[in-house]
Amino acid sequence: MQHTFDLLVIGDANPDIVLGPLDTPPAFGQREQLVDTGRLTLGGSGAIMACGAARLGLEVAFAGRVGDDEAGRFVRTALTARGVDTRALHTDPVLPTPLTVIVTRGDGDRAILTAPGTLSAGGPDDVPEALLTGARHVHASSYFLLPRIAEALPQLLAKARAGGATTSLDTNDDPSGTWERGGIEATLAVTDYLLPNAQEALALADAIGSTAVSAPGSDPLDAAAAALAARGPRVVVKNGAEGALLHDGRALRRTPGTAARPLDTVGAGDSFDAGWVAALLHGLPFPEALEIAAACGALSTRAHGGTPAQPTWDEARTAVARNGKNL
Repeated sequence: MQHTFDLLVIGDANPDIVLGPLDTPPAFGQREQLVDTGRLTLGGSGAIMACGAARLGLEVAFAGRVGDDEAGRFVRTALTARGVDTRALHTDPVLPTPLTVIVTRGDGDRAILTAPGTLSAGGPDDVPEALLTGARHVHASSYFLLPRIAEALPQLLAKARAGGATTSLDTNDDPSGTWERGGIEATLAVTDYLLPNAQEALALADAIGSTAVSAPGSDPLDAAAAALAARGPRVVVKNGAEGALLHDGRALRRTPGTAARPLDTVGAGDSFDAGWVAALLHGLPFPEALEIAAACGALSTRAHGGTPAQPTWDEARTAVARNGKNL
């Protein structure tokens, strides 16, 4: 089948206001606290991943929803400027564009506050069938923020596969903390690559009822990856400075990752996702793809915000080569 795009991203897009570092708790009582930096930048896991993939040279389309407001126009302009096709970024006539405030700490951790706006309204009708069947790869983000998309995701990803695409999912965090298992197992069954971070992998494994994570003598993260891989996908777990690991259903592989002095880790996991997909679409085997993905995540932390420091394909390859890996 002839494919129009390398990648279709189904997910969330919003402005991010990134403030920090703040190493004391936020002070109420109308107290004003000063931080070193503040940035208005493009946010949303799906949007950051799409921009990272476009920066790596892929032809990328984005399907999602924003409001008919200045924030929505900011998102559309930012995606377009980074080479992402936004014809399937729909404008909601009633609900506002989501907005996220991220407060960072000096140790790399962060608090995330999101006003969901259109996130609850986005649904399968926002995803044109021509894009599902016309992309080489389909990636879905923010499973727990997009309830109507999540409900339809098994059918959407199955249709993409039927059109010849590979599929991936980054669930991101569940704000409710429940990690409900209702539809996640059906989604995993049609997902080729699951891309959680370490905390999310542990929570997802618990949600599907895995007991191996708490088994005596087992490494909890290794066990979580194995349990999730048993549900169908290859599981690629992002673990910050510790690197990343891949469980392909049979064996476990690790990479120590790329050394970096991060200014801001916001969106690093989404840039990792972009690197993983780009490497696979370039035909690289899993060990090399894992190295490229880890490099993309690390390099994205060189500037504040999720998209300004995302690497090109040549930059990612150079970073891996400097680690002693000649691709």
